[in-house]
Order: sequence, then structure tokens, then C-alpha cells
Amino acid sequence: MPYLSTVNDLVAGSFGGAAQVLVGQPLDTVKTRAQIAPKGMFKGPMDVLTQTVRKEGFFALYKGMASPLLGIAGVNSLLFASYVYSKRIVSPFPQLSLKEIAIAGAMAGAANAILASPVEMFKVRMQGQYGAATDKKLRDVAKEMWRDWGFRNGIMRGYWVTFAREIPAYAGFYTAFEFSKRKFQSKYGDKVPVWALLASGSTGGIAYWLSCYPLDVIKSRIQLRQTPPTGKPWKYMTNEIRMVIAESGITGLFRGLSPSLLRTIPAGASTFAAFELTREFLTEFTGA
Repeated sequence: MPYLSTVNDLVAGSFGGAAQVLVGQPLDTVKTRAQIAPKGMFKGPMDVLTQTVRKEGFFALYKGMASPLLGIAGVNSLLFASYVYSKRIVSPFPQLSLKEIAIAGAMAGAANAILASPVEMFKVRMQGQYGAATDKKLRDVAKEMWRDWGFRNGIMRGYWVTFAREIPAYAGFYTAFEFSKRKFQSKYGDKVPVWALLASGSTGGIAYWLSCYPLDVIKSRIQLRQTPPTGKPWKYMTNEIRMVIAESGITGLFRGLSPSLLRTIPAGASTFAAFELTREFLTEFTGA
């Protein structure tokens, strides 16, 4: 039954996403704090890591994890469905060129921003707390953003920069993933080894960050602001870029890139391992 196969993929995708969050959250916290911390607070990503563990304890590296864990099923389902649908729009043929894969990935990323934006906004605001007595729980942050700013300027703060980030990010991810997988298929045929899929996933993850990283820095800063940005999206994004360059030079747009790239390898591997194992179990269980 085709619908059971789709359900299996969505459930497996949720398990894969959860594994990605659990494995990748510590380095994601390092990345985010490197992006948003006041100037001079940290010397670099390694200093973020050591200071966070020393002052707040190891589990501070998992701050903000609840938001992506709670939202991962919806985000992955939307991304999966959008990518499948986008491929059908781009081409009626099942084997798309890499250029067509990039277009479909960009379309899926644009759709994915709808859920990714609030999930990441809550995560960033949790990660931007440094162990003070006034630190808030996720439910308190959610109540505060809704009460003070409403849906558009509160819950969806940073949507347009997330939208701008997701388009090149997923164009890069799916193109690199497919390129790598097809290279392995040319050697191994349809039975691509699991390690090759893991390597392809990591390649896609690296391309994801290299395609969009400065926009991720801008997104984190905008989502952490005490007040929402004003004016046209392209104007306040441009202004934020100017502010980062004025503070830290061009390199400020790449703060936290190294932990993002390091995170990609274990997080990507765990995502695909959890996805494949869950899908295999569900296929045997349901026969679909």
C-alpha cells in the first residue's frame, strides 16, 4: 500500500531527525553562541565549549534542544513532502539532473522555512541564556514572545531570513548528497553500502552550511534581538550584515562555522543510520 510506505518514510524521517538533534545539539550550541555572544565574551568556538561546560555544566550544551525535538517530526515531514512534490514539478522524469535537483531542493527549503523559523527562534533564544538566575524555561520564552509580540513579530521572528537561508542551503544539500550518492552508485550499483549513504549525507551537510552560513549568523542575531526588526526584510538583513562587518570584519559572518562543519559528520551519520534502521523495521512490520 503506497500510503503505508509514505507513512513509514515520515516516521523514519522523524526518528532520523531526533537522532540528529541528540547527537548534534552540543556543537550546535557552540555554533550559536559563537554567533550571538557579545563581543569579547569568547575567544573562539573552543572557548565557548570550555567556558560553557565549566560555568554551566555539561548539559548546558543541550540548551534549546526541546524546541527542535518537539518540532522535528513536523519539520521533517514538511521537508520530505515538499522535496518529493518539488521534484515532480521540476521534471516528470524520476531521474533528475543535478541542476533540477538543486531547483527542487531550493523549493523544498522555501517551504520548510515555515516550520523551521519558529523552531529555531526558540532554540536560539534558549541557547542565548548563559546560566543566570533569570534564565527562562522554553514555555516561559514561548509565553513571553506571544504576549509581547504576537505571532508575526514574536513566534515567527526571523522568518524572512530563515526563508532566505533555506533556499541556497537545501539546494546545496540535495545537490551534494545526490552527486555523492550517484558517484557511489556508479561503483556499487543500486546496492549502495550504508557507509556510502552516511558519507553522502555528511557531504550534503557540509554543502548545506557552506551554501548559507552568513545568512545563518544573521538569522541567529535577528531572532535573539529584544525587539523585532523593522522595515523591509532585505533592508534589515543588509543592515545586520553591515553591523556584523563593522563589529568583527568579514570573518564575523563566519563565526561558528567550524563547529557547524564538525557537527555535520556525526549528526549526518546518525540521521541516516536512524532513518534506515527505522524504515527497515517498519517495512518488515507493516509489509509496505
